[in-house]
Amino acid sequence: MKLAKNLENLGTESAFAVLAEAKKLEAQGNPMIHMGLGQPDFKTPKHVVEAAKKALDDGHHGYVMSNGIPECRQAVTRWIKKRYEVEVDFERILIMPGGKPTMSYAIQCFGEPGAEIIHPTPAFPIYESMINYTGSTSVPYDLTEDKDLKFKADKILSLITDKTRLLILINPNNPTGSFVEKPEIDKLAEGLKKHPHVTILSDEIYSRQIFDDKEMPTFFNYPELRERLIVLEGWSKAYSMTGWRLGYIGAPKSIASACSKVQGQFTSGTCSITQKATIAAMEANPSVLKDMITAFKERRTLVLNALAEIPGIKTNHPGGAFYVFPDCSSYFGKSHGNHTIKNASDLCLYLLEESLVALVTGDAFGDPNCIRISYATSENQLIEGIKRIKNQLEQLS
Repeated sequence: MKLAKNLENLGTESAFAVLAEAKKLEAQGNPMIHMGLGQPDFKTPKHVVEAAKKALDDGHHGYVMSNGIPECRQAVTRWIKKRYEVEVDFERILIMPGGKPTMSYAIQCFGEPGAEIIHPTPAFPIYESMINYTGSTSVPYDLTEDKDLKFKADKILSLITDKTRLLILINPNNPTGSFVEKPEIDKLAEGLKKHPHVTILSDEIYSRQIFDDKEMPTFFNYPELRERLIVLEGWSKAYSMTGWRLGYIGAPKSIASACSKVQGQFTSGTCSITQKATIAAMEANPSVLKDMITAFKERRTLVLNALAEIPGIKTNHPGGAFYVFPDCSSYFGKSHGNHTIKNASDLCLYLLEESLVALVTGDAFGDPNCIRISYATSENQLIEGIKRIKNQLEQLS
């Protein structure tokens, strides 16, 4: 049997690989601390769960259109208008079974041999994986050039060539938590006017996890770019609905239609029950998220203060999402027992096996000097987890 060679270009998501190993250790009776997965520890809001139950009771059990239930798509446009004061035709909205299909379909629509796709690094690994899968040329822009891991408009614009098809932006960023504010977005949007052949994919999945009273500078607010703009959004992070698998894209009708065509071939469409529940999420008072955002802000402070007490750990100051991406390279070359630390992957394995703390190596996101710490877990878990990390790092010499 011979499998297609381009499958070799697909990566694996390390967060789930780490989770699998952590679960094995946990099954053996080990008290694991999970600080790797980007999954809020809060319950899905009750009104959303009740809406899903009602949809089941009401008999919404059949197939749906590949682009989504019209009522759900219309609810998305109302939500966009309420939040950003922007009118979007519901025919531009495509309901997706999560963010990953959006990333995959968009890149498949633009990626092919000879095409260039610009993307951030470090970043969510699916992007570069799918770029490589399509045979496109990966053109990364390095976030580590900035102390808080934020992208710069001038750097991105300098990478555009006549072969550039797609520009990928992630704001706030996963894995760094960095958040780029409106002045820099304005500068980028202005510069992109000179490159009408470039389509923009703006990943705004963490747009509701923004701290310090900042506002989300959504690309929906740039009408001059709207005919070549794909906005990726969803409810998994904001409403603690990661397992529900639901998101959406806002895009020109031609792109939404192309992505719907791809979706029709792969998944048929997004679960009808999930879509009905999401209508309830969008139409609820946004204050239901207030406690969650407050908790994430407090956890961010807790984690940053605790990491500051560990010698050799250098941290950025994240402005959004629920991640910190510290540089731990000062521990490379050190050893303890059977472990020699050559990179962040070695360090994560060492901490997993010796301190029973699950983290994700920065190598999975394109930076082998860093680790991703998720503070989407309880304060008690974070305190205990960082205590274990500090004690275990002290054993290295």
